[in-house]
Amino acid sequence: MTQFQAIGRRKTSTARVYLRKGNGQIIVNGKEMTEYFPQKANQNQVTLPLGVTGIEGEYDLKVTVRGGGTTGQAGAIQLGIARAILEISEEHRLVLREHNLLTRDNRMVERKKYGQPKARKNFQFSKR
Repeated sequence: MTQFQAIGRRKTSTARVYLRKGNGQIIVNGKEMTEYFPQKANQNQVTLPLGVTGIEGEYDLKVTVRGGGTTGQAGAIQLGIARAILEISEEHRLVLREHNLLTRDNRMVERKKYGQPKARKNFQFSKR
């Protein structure tokens, strides 16, 4: 049986996505997707590439994701799924590109600077 594999990243999260023919079951870190992502917004984000290309329910997904929080992990999985779909067929590229699903979101948390309480926040300035 053929298996397609891709990696997706978002913030500090990295997701490995394994796609194979099946009945639409999505397993994330050994749990059902609805159990791993209780928020509907994250579930929708994960399944968006499948819905857009019209292959929802045709493939089983096994995902291992590490690092970051739930939103970053959902974004990483979304990119991984989109890249795995491309491995199946290049004809999906146009649809995925239209929905901006092949672009890696490179926004990261800005580091905290010394002498400041946060990345950009400063202590109150007193002239005298």
